[in-house]
Amino acid sequence: MRTRLMPHLTLFVAAALAVAACGPKRASGSTSMKVTEIDLGRSLKPDLKIDDNATTFHPTDVIYASVETKGTGPATLATRWTYQDNQVVNETSRTISPNGDDPVRTEFHISKPDGWPEGTYHLVVMINGTTAGTKDFEVKK
Repeated sequence: MRTRLMPHLTLFVAAALAVAACGPKRASGSTSMKVTEIDLGRSLKPDLKIDDNATTFHPTDVIYASVETKGTGPATLATRWTYQDNQVVNETSRTISPNGDDPVRTEFHISKPDGWPEGTYHLVVMINGTTAGTKDFEVKK
C-alpha cells in the first residue's frame, strides 16, 4: 500500500507547487507605505509641515513640498516637478524608513534665483517608482 501512495503524494506536492508559482507576485522591495498628504508652500515649520499653503507662486519663490507618508518602510520617496508640456524641472529621491502608523513628513523643494517661467507646473510624488500622489500649481508675476 505504501508504494501506491507515493505517486499520489508526489503528484499532489507537484500540483501544489505549480499553483503557488502561478499566484500573484509581489514587487521586490514592496512596502505598505502610502502618501497621505502633499502640501505646497513658500516656507516650512520645524516639523516639516508647510507654514503657508499655496498653489500660486512668484517667479523667485522657493517652492516647498511637504509629503506625509504612513506605513512601514524602507521605501524610496521621489518627486518629479514638471512645467507646461511635461518638461522636467527637477527630480529628487530620498530613502525613508518609517516604522508604524505615525505619519512621517519629508521635504522637497525647488528654486530658481533668476526666476521660474510663468505657467502651470505639476508635481508627481512616487513611492518605489509608482505614482502615489500629484499636485498642480502656478507661477505668476
